[in-house]
Amino acid sequence: MSFAKAELLIDLATTMAATREGLTLDQVREKFGVSLRTAQRMLHTLEAQFPDVVSALDEDGRKRWRFDGGQLRPLISVSAEELAALALGSEGLRNAGLMQEASKLEQLTAKLKALLPKDRLARLEPDSEALLEAQGFVARPGPRSKISSELSDTISQAIKASCLLSIDYRSWSDSQPRQRKIAPLGLLSGPRRYLVGQEPDSARPEVVKTYRMEAITNARLTSEFFERPEFDIKTFAQRSFGVYQRENDIDDIRWRFSPAASAQARTVQFHPLQVETELPDGSLEIHFRAGGQLEMAWYLYQWGNNVEVLSPMRLKELVHEFRRGDFPAMP
Repeated sequence: MSFAKAELLIDLATTMAATREGLTLDQVREKFGVSLRTAQRMLHTLEAQFPDVVSALDEDGRKRWRFDGGQLRPLISVSAEELAALALGSEGLRNAGLMQEASKLEQLTAKLKALLPKDRLARLEPDSEALLEAQGFVARPGPRSKISSELSDTISQAIKASCLLSIDYRSWSDSQPRQRKIAPLGLLSGPRRYLVGQEPDSARPEVVKTYRMEAITNARLTSEFFERPEFDIKTFAQRSFGVYQRENDIDDIRWRFSPAASAQARTVQFHPLQVETELPDGSLEIHFRAGGQLEMAWYLYQWGNNVEVLSPMRLKELVHEFRRGDFPAMP
């Protein structure tokens, strides 16, 4: 077996060992970007080399391969590039104002280093530091929300325990914070950070809402628990252009970028589910379905008159008077 194939096999074994439920054939194909036949060969070879690999059908009738033993541990190593990536990730979280998450990632890095043999760590750290010096991290300029670590800790505890939160929250229409009882479902991070949850005592308790973290002046754990609904935060996030969204704000979005801007626009993913259409005159149309039209208007301003909103009409009217052609650059 060649070195490249052995490295690929160990990568597959490591990925499999890191999952509780194991991997399906399709997951192996997607993870490693290989054909069906190659994925089958990889799994067959893994079974031959590691007796602790077992396979079984899951409740949906799909075959899953799982790594049950500890044979893999002596073969797993950590690279200088991986240590540098962890450090860059921590710095990125701090620059985004996510201090608690940065601290947790730094704790994980310290635990990982503690598990490494001392001689191995002594060889890795100089290379990792050299990579960090060569990969300067540029913080996003501009304002960001101030969120206390105590608030983040309380919300994290409530999410893990499925415990109702009592928060003092000031919405845009409130002159003073008012108390709300929230069933916390998750967190969304962007230019602002939002708590995602439901209000069980409201007129429509099934509606999922977002709450600005900086607008929560106090948060307390209650003694009440809730049953977590069928909810996928990734799917929820994809309903919006940015982070904030309202139930009645979701619409079909169509933008047309001018021929002068189309090359730049092709380098940007505006939404995970966007559809691109190149037109004969060199312009580019972007289509997706999402909410957050106010955030779209703020963003589109940066493109000046190089972008035209085709729909919806509300967004078109929102940006029309502010299009200008004297910007020296595009986002």
